Amino acid sequence: MTRHTPVIAVPEAELDELRSRLLRTRWPAPWPATGWEAGTDPGELQRLVTHWAHAYDWRVHEATINALPSHVADIEGTPVHYLRFDGESPDALPIVLTNGWPSSFLELTALARRLATPSRHGGDAADAFTVIVPSLPGFAFSPQRPSLARPPQTHEIWHHLMHDELGFERYAAHGSDLGAGITSRLGEAHPEAVAGIHLTAVAGPPAHDPAHVTPEEREYLDSVALWSAHEGGYQHQQSTRPLTLSYGLADSPAGLLAWLLEKYRAWSDCGGDLSSRFSDDFLLTQASLYWFTGTISTSLRPYYEYAQGLTRRVERVDVPTALALFPADLTQPPRSWAERTYNITRYTRMPRGGHFAAHEEPELLADDLTEFFRTLR
Repeated sequence: MTRHTPVIAVPEAELDELRSRLLRTRWPAPWPATGWEAGTDPGELQRLVTHWAHAYDWRVHEATINALPSHVADIEGTPVHYLRFDGESPDALPIVLTNGWPSSFLELTALARRLATPSRHGGDAADAFTVIVPSLPGFAFSPQRPSLARPPQTHEIWHHLMHDELGFERYAAHGSDLGAGITSRLGEAHPEAVAGIHLTAVAGPPAHDPAHVTPEEREYLDSVALWSAHEGGYQHQQSTRPLTLSYGLADSPAGLLAWLLEKYRAWSDCGGDLSSRFSDDFLLTQASLYWFTGTISTSLRPYYEYAQGLTRRVERVDVPTALALFPADLTQPPRSWAERTYNITRYTRMPRGGHFAAHEEPELLADDLTEFFRTLR
Protein backbone atom coordinates (compact mmCIF):
# COMPACT_ATOMS: atom_id res chain seq x y z
CA MET A 1 0.00 0.00 0.00
CA THR A 2 1.34 3.42 -0.99
CA ARG A 3 0.34 6.70 0.56
CA HIS A 4 1.41 10.30 0.06
CA THR A 5 2.97 11.62 3.21
CA PRO A 6 4.47 14.81 4.61
CA VAL A 7 8.06 13.83 5.16
CA ILE A 8 9.58 15.77 8.02
CA ALA A 9 8.75 18.40 10.63
CA VAL A 10 11.66 18.83 13.03
CA PRO A 11 10.53 20.10 16.46
CA GLU A 12 11.96 23.46 17.45
CA ALA A 13 13.54 21.81 20.49
CA GLU A 14 15.66 19.61 18.19
CA LEU A 15 16.84 22.65 16.23
CA ASP A 16 17.80 24.33 19.51
CA GLU A 17 19.66 21.21 20.63
CA LEU A 18 21.60 21.05 17.35
CA ARG A 19 22.65 24.69 17.68
CA SER A 20 23.70 24.10 21.27
CA ARG A 21 25.83 21.10 20.31
CA LEU A 22 27.45 23.03 17.47
CA LEU A 23 28.25 26.01 19.70
CA ARG A 24 29.70 23.71 22.37
CA THR A 25 31.89 21.72 19.99
CA ARG A 26 35.01 20.51 21.76
CA TRP A 27 37.71 21.07 19.15
CA PRO A 28 40.80 18.85 19.11
CA ALA A 29 44.25 20.26 19.72
CA PRO A 30 45.57 21.72 16.47
CA TRP A 31 48.26 19.93 14.50
CA PRO A 32 51.15 21.58 12.64
CA ALA A 33 49.60 20.08 9.46
CA THR A 34 48.05 22.47 6.94
CA GLY A 35 44.87 22.34 4.93
CA TRP A 36 43.45 18.90 4.17
CA GLU A 37 46.70 16.92 4.29
CA ALA A 38 45.86 14.98 7.47
CA GLY A 39 42.05 15.02 7.15
CA THR A 40 39.26 17.58 7.12
CA ASP A 41 40.64 21.12 7.12
CA PRO A 42 39.96 22.64 10.58
CA GLY A 43 39.43 26.16 9.23
CA GLU A 44 36.84 25.04 6.69
CA LEU A 45 35.07 22.85 9.23
CA GLN A 46 34.94 25.61 11.85
CA ARG A 47 33.58 28.04 9.28
CA LEU A 48 30.79 25.66 8.28
CA VAL A 49 29.97 24.75 11.89
CA THR A 50 29.59 28.48 12.64
CA HIS A 51 27.36 28.91 9.59
CA TRP A 52 25.29 25.86 10.59
CA ALA A 53 24.76 27.25 14.10
CA HIS A 54 24.04 30.88 13.22
CA ALA A 55 22.96 31.40 9.61
CA TYR A 56 21.72 28.14 8.09
CA ASP A 57 17.91 28.02 7.90
CA TRP A 58 16.73 24.41 8.12
CA ARG A 59 13.09 25.44 7.78
CA VAL A 60 13.68 26.65 4.21
CA HIS A 61 15.14 23.30 3.19
CA GLU A 62 12.58 21.36 5.20
CA ALA A 63 9.85 23.06 3.16
CA THR A 64 11.67 22.21 -0.07
CA ILE A 65 11.93 18.56 0.97
CA ASN A 66 8.26 18.44 1.95
CA ALA A 67 7.29 19.88 -1.45
CA LEU A 68 8.87 16.91 -3.24
CA PRO A 69 6.56 14.16 -4.59
CA SER A 70 7.16 11.82 -1.64
CA HIS A 71 5.44 8.53 -0.95
CA VAL A 72 5.93 5.60 1.40
CA ALA A 73 5.28 2.00 0.35
CA ASP A 74 5.17 -1.05 2.57
CA ILE A 75 7.17 -3.74 0.81
CA GLU A 76 6.70 -7.03 2.65
CA GLY A 77 6.85 -5.27 5.99
CA THR A 78 9.68 -2.92 4.99
CA PRO A 79 8.63 0.76 4.71
CA VAL A 80 10.30 2.43 1.73
CA HIS A 81 10.28 6.17 1.13
CA TYR A 82 10.47 7.22 -2.51
CA LEU A 83 9.96 10.17 -4.83
CA ARG A 84 7.90 9.81 -7.98
CA PHE A 85 8.34 12.22 -10.91
CA ASP A 86 5.79 11.37 -13.61
CA GLY A 87 7.08 11.64 -17.16
CA GLU A 88 5.60 14.27 -19.45
CA SER A 89 4.99 11.69 -22.18
CA PRO A 90 2.26 9.00 -21.96
CA ASP A 91 4.89 6.49 -23.13
CA ALA A 92 7.46 7.51 -20.50
CA LEU A 93 9.83 4.69 -19.59
CA PRO A 94 9.85 3.96 -15.84
CA ILE A 95 13.30 4.17 -14.24
CA VAL A 96 14.55 3.69 -10.70
CA LEU A 97 17.53 5.81 -9.61
CA THR A 98 19.70 4.65 -6.70
CA ASN A 99 22.27 6.78 -4.90
CA GLY A 100 25.41 5.72 -3.08
CA TRP A 101 27.09 6.80 0.17
CA PRO A 102 27.22 9.39 1.66
CA SER A 103 24.58 10.63 -0.76
CA SER A 104 20.81 10.78 -0.41
CA PHE A 105 17.68 11.03 -2.51
CA LEU A 106 18.16 14.83 -2.51
CA GLU A 107 21.19 14.56 -4.79
CA LEU A 108 19.08 12.90 -7.46
CA THR A 109 16.27 15.45 -7.73
CA ALA A 110 17.85 17.65 -10.43
CA LEU A 111 18.57 14.56 -12.55
CA ALA A 112 15.06 13.21 -11.92
CA ARG A 113 13.43 16.43 -13.13
CA ARG A 114 15.53 16.49 -16.29
CA LEU A 115 14.59 12.90 -17.07
CA ALA A 116 10.87 13.36 -16.35
CA THR A 117 10.42 16.64 -18.23
CA PRO A 118 13.15 16.82 -20.90
CA SER A 119 11.28 19.46 -22.92
CA ARG A 120 11.88 21.96 -20.08
CA HIS A 121 15.63 21.42 -20.49
CA GLY A 122 15.96 21.61 -24.27
CA GLY A 123 15.15 17.94 -24.90
CA ASP A 124 12.39 15.95 -26.57
CA ALA A 125 9.27 14.98 -24.60
CA ALA A 126 9.36 11.59 -26.34
CA ASP A 127 12.48 10.77 -24.27
CA ALA A 128 10.70 11.27 -20.94
CA PHE A 129 11.01 8.85 -18.04
CA THR A 130 8.74 8.29 -15.07
CA VAL A 131 11.38 8.51 -12.35
CA ILE A 132 11.32 6.68 -9.02
CA VAL A 133 13.93 7.70 -6.43
CA PRO A 134 13.81 5.44 -3.34
CA SER A 135 15.66 6.09 -0.12
CA LEU A 136 17.91 3.14 0.67
CA PRO A 137 17.02 1.15 3.80
CA GLY A 138 18.57 3.00 6.74
CA PHE A 139 18.96 6.24 4.77
CA ALA A 140 16.87 9.35 5.50
CA PHE A 141 13.18 8.38 5.62
CA SER A 142 13.48 4.64 4.93
CA PRO A 143 14.04 2.78 8.22
CA GLN A 144 16.71 0.12 8.38
CA ARG A 145 15.71 -3.50 7.87
CA PRO A 146 14.95 -5.18 11.20
CA SER A 147 17.45 -8.04 11.02
CA LEU A 148 20.99 -8.74 9.89
CA ALA A 149 20.13 -12.41 9.46
CA ARG A 150 18.96 -12.89 5.87
CA PRO A 151 17.38 -9.46 5.46
CA PRO A 152 15.50 -8.82 2.19
CA GLN A 153 18.08 -7.70 -0.36
CA THR A 154 17.65 -4.09 -1.46
CA HIS A 155 17.46 -5.02 -5.15
CA GLU A 156 14.53 -7.33 -4.38
CA ILE A 157 12.80 -4.55 -2.45
CA TRP A 158 13.31 -2.31 -5.50
CA HIS A 159 11.80 -4.92 -7.84
CA HIS A 160 8.77 -5.36 -5.59
CA LEU A 161 8.37 -1.57 -5.49
CA MET A 162 8.68 -1.09 -9.26
CA HIS A 163 6.89 -4.21 -10.51
CA ASP A 164 4.38 -5.21 -7.83
CA GLU A 165 3.60 -1.97 -6.00
CA LEU A 166 3.80 0.52 -8.89
CA GLY A 167 2.79 -1.91 -11.64
CA PHE A 168 5.66 -1.38 -14.09
CA GLU A 169 6.01 -4.55 -16.16
CA ARG A 170 9.24 -3.25 -17.71
CA TYR A 171 11.52 -0.59 -16.34
CA ALA A 172 15.06 0.80 -16.46
CA ALA A 173 17.56 1.35 -13.66
CA HIS A 174 20.51 3.62 -12.87
CA GLY A 175 22.89 3.57 -9.93
CA SER A 176 26.13 5.02 -8.60
CA ASP A 177 28.48 3.68 -5.90
CA LEU A 178 26.40 1.46 -3.58
CA GLY A 179 23.54 2.11 -5.97
CA ALA A 180 25.57 0.67 -8.84
CA GLY A 181 25.85 -2.62 -6.97
CA ILE A 182 22.13 -2.65 -6.19
CA THR A 183 21.31 -1.82 -9.81
CA SER A 184 23.66 -4.56 -11.04
CA ARG A 185 21.98 -7.16 -8.82
CA LEU A 186 18.58 -5.92 -9.95
CA GLY A 187 19.46 -6.42 -13.63
CA GLU A 188 21.05 -9.79 -12.90
CA ALA A 189 18.07 -11.11 -10.91
CA HIS A 190 15.23 -9.74 -13.05
CA PRO A 191 16.23 -9.59 -16.72
CA GLU A 192 12.60 -10.25 -17.68
CA ALA A 193 11.59 -6.86 -16.24
CA VAL A 194 14.72 -4.69 -16.41
CA ALA A 195 15.15 -3.20 -19.88
CA GLY A 196 18.75 -2.21 -19.18
CA ILE A 197 20.97 -0.68 -16.51
CA HIS A 198 23.08 2.47 -16.46
CA LEU A 199 26.01 2.65 -14.02
CA THR A 200 28.84 4.93 -12.94
CA ALA A 201 30.77 2.03 -11.35
CA VAL A 202 30.97 -1.72 -11.86
CA ALA A 203 31.50 -4.83 -9.81
CA GLY A 204 34.66 -6.77 -10.58
CA PRO A 205 34.43 -10.30 -11.95
CA PRO A 206 33.94 -13.07 -9.34
CA ALA A 207 37.37 -14.43 -10.29
CA HIS A 208 40.14 -13.67 -12.75
CA ASP A 209 43.57 -15.01 -13.60
CA PRO A 210 46.16 -12.29 -12.89
CA ALA A 211 48.32 -13.79 -15.64
CA HIS A 212 45.63 -13.03 -18.19
CA VAL A 213 44.82 -9.37 -17.68
CA THR A 214 45.62 -6.76 -20.29
CA PRO A 215 48.17 -4.00 -19.59
CA GLU A 216 45.29 -1.52 -19.32
CA GLU A 217 43.52 -3.77 -16.82
CA ARG A 218 46.74 -4.21 -14.81
CA GLU A 219 47.16 -0.44 -14.66
CA TYR A 220 43.57 -0.14 -13.46
CA LEU A 221 44.00 -2.80 -10.75
CA ASP A 222 47.17 -1.09 -9.56
CA SER A 223 45.32 2.23 -9.36
CA VAL A 224 42.55 0.61 -7.28
CA ALA A 225 45.13 -0.81 -4.87
CA LEU A 226 46.83 2.59 -4.59
CA TRP A 227 43.49 4.31 -3.96
CA SER A 228 42.60 1.77 -1.26
CA ALA A 229 45.92 2.33 0.48
CA HIS A 230 45.62 6.13 0.51
CA GLU A 231 41.86 6.78 0.56
CA GLY A 232 40.17 3.57 1.69
CA GLY A 233 40.45 3.87 5.46
CA TYR A 234 36.80 4.91 5.77
CA GLN A 235 35.71 1.80 3.84
CA HIS A 236 37.72 -0.55 6.01
CA GLN A 237 36.30 0.99 9.19
CA GLN A 238 32.73 0.98 7.88
CA SER A 239 33.09 -2.63 6.73
CA THR A 240 34.60 -3.99 9.94
CA ARG A 241 33.67 -1.86 12.99
CA PRO A 242 30.98 0.58 11.87
CA LEU A 243 29.23 0.76 15.24
CA THR A 244 32.39 2.00 16.96
CA LEU A 245 32.55 4.85 14.48
CA SER A 246 28.83 5.59 14.63
CA TYR A 247 28.78 6.53 18.33
CA GLY A 248 30.86 9.62 17.68
CA LEU A 249 29.15 10.53 14.41
CA ALA A 250 25.68 10.24 15.96
CA ASP A 251 26.66 12.34 19.00
CA SER A 252 28.66 15.18 17.45
CA PRO A 253 27.25 17.20 14.53
CA ALA A 254 30.71 18.69 13.96
CA GLY A 255 32.20 15.20 13.78
CA LEU A 256 29.45 14.08 11.40
CA LEU A 257 30.05 17.08 9.16
CA ALA A 258 33.81 16.46 9.16
CA TRP A 259 33.28 12.85 8.06
CA LEU A 260 31.03 13.93 5.18
CA LEU A 261 33.05 16.95 4.03
CA GLU A 262 36.18 14.92 3.49
CA LYS A 263 34.33 12.67 1.04
CA TYR A 264 32.59 15.47 -0.84
CA ARG A 265 35.92 17.20 -1.38
CA ALA A 266 38.06 14.14 -2.19
CA TRP A 267 35.56 12.43 -4.49
CA SER A 268 34.19 15.36 -6.50
CA ASP A 269 35.57 17.29 -9.44
CA CYS A 270 36.12 20.36 -7.26
CA GLY A 271 39.87 20.73 -7.64
CA GLY A 272 40.21 20.99 -3.86
CA ASP A 273 37.67 23.83 -3.62
CA LEU A 274 34.37 22.51 -2.21
CA SER A 275 32.53 25.72 -3.07
CA SER A 276 33.15 25.18 -6.79
CA ARG A 277 30.74 22.22 -6.74
CA PHE A 278 28.69 22.46 -3.54
CA SER A 279 27.06 25.38 -1.78
CA ASP A 280 27.31 25.63 1.99
CA ASP A 281 23.57 25.06 2.25
CA PHE A 282 23.74 21.91 0.12
CA LEU A 283 26.42 20.39 2.35
CA LEU A 284 24.65 21.40 5.55
CA THR A 285 21.31 20.08 4.32
CA GLN A 286 22.90 16.69 3.65
CA ALA A 287 24.42 16.72 7.14
CA SER A 288 21.15 17.93 8.67
CA LEU A 289 19.22 15.16 6.95
CA TYR A 290 21.52 12.57 8.53
CA TRP A 291 21.35 14.36 11.89
CA PHE A 292 17.60 14.83 12.20
CA THR A 293 16.73 11.36 10.91
CA GLY A 294 19.44 9.72 13.05
CA THR A 295 20.59 7.60 10.12
CA ILE A 296 24.35 8.03 9.90
CA SER A 297 24.85 4.76 11.79
CA THR A 298 22.35 2.77 9.71
CA SER A 299 23.76 4.20 6.47
CA LEU A 300 26.98 2.29 7.20
CA ARG A 301 25.23 -1.10 7.20
CA PRO A 302 25.69 -1.84 3.47
CA TYR A 303 29.47 -1.87 3.94
CA TYR A 304 29.32 -4.25 6.88
CA GLU A 305 26.72 -6.51 5.27
CA TYR A 306 28.77 -6.86 2.09
CA ALA A 307 31.95 -7.63 4.06
CA GLN A 308 30.09 -10.25 6.11
CA GLY A 309 28.77 -12.01 3.01
CA LEU A 310 25.17 -10.98 3.71
CA THR A 311 24.83 -9.23 0.36
CA ARG A 312 24.61 -11.19 -2.87
CA ARG A 313 27.69 -10.86 -5.08
CA VAL A 314 27.33 -9.83 -8.71
CA GLU A 315 28.34 -12.67 -11.03
CA ARG A 316 27.08 -11.97 -14.55
CA VAL A 317 24.73 -9.24 -15.81
CA ASP A 318 23.35 -9.94 -19.27
CA VAL A 319 20.86 -7.09 -19.69
CA PRO A 320 22.19 -4.21 -21.83
CA THR A 321 24.50 -2.12 -19.66
CA ALA A 322 25.88 1.41 -20.04
CA LEU A 323 28.88 2.59 -18.06
CA ALA A 324 29.50 6.33 -17.67
CA LEU A 325 32.82 7.21 -16.06
CA PHE A 326 33.34 10.64 -14.52
CA PRO A 327 37.03 11.59 -14.26
CA ALA A 328 37.09 12.51 -10.55
CA ASP A 329 35.17 9.41 -9.44
CA LEU A 330 36.86 6.74 -7.35
CA THR A 331 37.80 4.31 -10.12
CA GLN A 332 38.08 4.28 -13.90
CA PRO A 333 37.66 0.67 -15.09
CA PRO A 334 38.54 -0.02 -18.74
CA ARG A 335 35.80 -1.36 -20.95
CA SER A 336 37.39 -4.81 -21.17
CA TRP A 337 37.32 -5.13 -17.37
CA ALA A 338 33.63 -4.19 -17.20
CA GLU A 339 32.85 -6.64 -20.01
CA ARG A 340 34.11 -9.52 -17.86
CA THR A 341 30.94 -9.13 -15.77
CA TYR A 342 28.48 -7.07 -17.83
CA ASN A 343 26.93 -6.92 -21.29
CA ILE A 344 28.41 -3.50 -22.00
CA THR A 345 26.67 -1.84 -24.96
CA ARG A 346 27.62 1.78 -24.18
CA TYR A 347 30.84 3.04 -22.58
CA THR A 348 31.33 6.77 -22.02
CA ARG A 349 34.20 8.72 -20.52
CA MET A 350 32.80 12.03 -19.34
CA PRO A 351 34.74 15.30 -19.72
CA ARG A 352 34.19 16.39 -16.10
CA GLY A 353 32.41 15.43 -12.89
CA GLY A 354 33.02 13.05 -10.02
CA HIS A 355 31.42 10.66 -7.55
CA PHE A 356 28.38 12.90 -7.06
CA ALA A 357 27.64 13.15 -10.77
CA ALA A 358 23.87 13.53 -10.43
CA HIS A 359 24.47 16.74 -8.49
CA GLU A 360 27.72 17.85 -10.15
CA GLU A 361 26.75 17.20 -13.78
CA PRO A 362 23.02 16.40 -14.05
CA GLU A 363 22.90 17.51 -17.70
CA LEU A 364 25.75 15.23 -18.80
CA LEU A 365 24.30 12.30 -16.88
CA ALA A 366 20.75 12.88 -18.14
CA ASP A 367 21.95 13.08 -21.75
CA ASP A 368 23.88 9.81 -21.44
CA LEU A 369 20.92 8.04 -19.83
CA THR A 370 18.59 9.36 -22.51
CA GLU A 371 20.77 8.27 -25.41
CA PHE A 372 21.33 4.83 -23.94
CA PHE A 373 17.71 4.03 -23.17
CA ARG A 374 16.40 5.56 -26.39
CA THR A 375 17.38 2.32 -28.13
CA LEU A 376 15.69 0.16 -25.47
CA ARG A 377 12.27 1.78 -25.22
